[in-house]
Amino acid sequence: MIALALALAVASAVAIGGGYALQHAAAAKLPPLAVRTPVRSLLLLARNGRWTTGFLLGIGGWALYVGALRIAPLSLVQAASAGGIGVLAIAAGRLRPLERIAVWAALGGLVLLAFSIGSHTTGAQAAVGPVAAWLAASAVVAGLAAWAGTAPALGLAAGVLYAAGDVTTKVAVGGGGRIAIVPVVLACHGLAFVCLQLAFQRGSALASAGMAMLWTNALPIAAGTALFAEPIPGGGWQGVARVAAFVLVVAGAAALGAATAPLPRGDSAPSPTSSAPAPTRVQSSALRDRARRRAEPALPRARD
Repeated sequence: MIALALALAVASAVAIGGGYALQHAAAAKLPPLAVRTPVRSLLLLARNGRWTTGFLLGIGGWALYVGALRIAPLSLVQAASAGGIGVLAIAAGRLRPLERIAVWAALGGLVLLAFSIGSHTTGAQAAVGPVAAWLAASAVVAGLAAWAGTAPALGLAAGVLYAAGDVTTKVAVGGGGRIAIVPVVLACHGLAFVCLQLAFQRGSALASAGMAMLWTNALPIAAGTALFAEPIPGGGWQGVARVAAFVLVVAGAAALGAATAPLPRGDSAPSPTSSAPAPTRVQSSALRDRARRRAEPALPRARD
């Protein structure tokens, strides 16, 4: 069953990473999206075929992820989902040096997290108090990050909110009265969706979706230990790997943020027909005087 869960998690990572790449390619070329006009913004997205394909691919990936959570611990599933950022890196094509460093650091950290988990397959249901505290902390961090408004900050906000949604999803799949937390799951994912779409228009796929996927994968692994009593490695190489993993994850996130260059907006770019510099006010006045003199009839020259 664990092998099946890992297969589902890897397939989920590929689907979600590919979906994000398609959504970014579409959203980056659309007119500016705004929270103040949600209907207009959603219609702009939904009417774009590439974006819709990416969105449906992401929904399918999330369904595979939920299936994996039904049969395996949260931290194990998230570690197997770490390959999504690799999918984004492949889709991005040629990377700048700092972006390459960020991707390798992030992937290295997530791989070390996977190895540090060990072979445990047990855990416990989380108590209400710790889950509520986790959600409150996530809301504060996401709010502060979203306020900055840059692609990495909005990607961070989306990642923190998606991670909170994954934590509450793990609670919900436990069944029974825990199903009542589903509205919280939907709220977390809905807010994360808004942050991510705004991030798509402010930076590259790695700066936006890459940052989101990084924290979406790393934070639930910590939550598996903190909330669901999934065993943490004691001493030895697994403990060292866990510490090194989170250092690399943070370093990768910092490098992604530093490597970001804002996307040029369509309304600020010069039009193809206006490549020549605009005439200054003095030049415009001189041109008008010259045209007026040419239009005046020539006076006859006086004879001596």
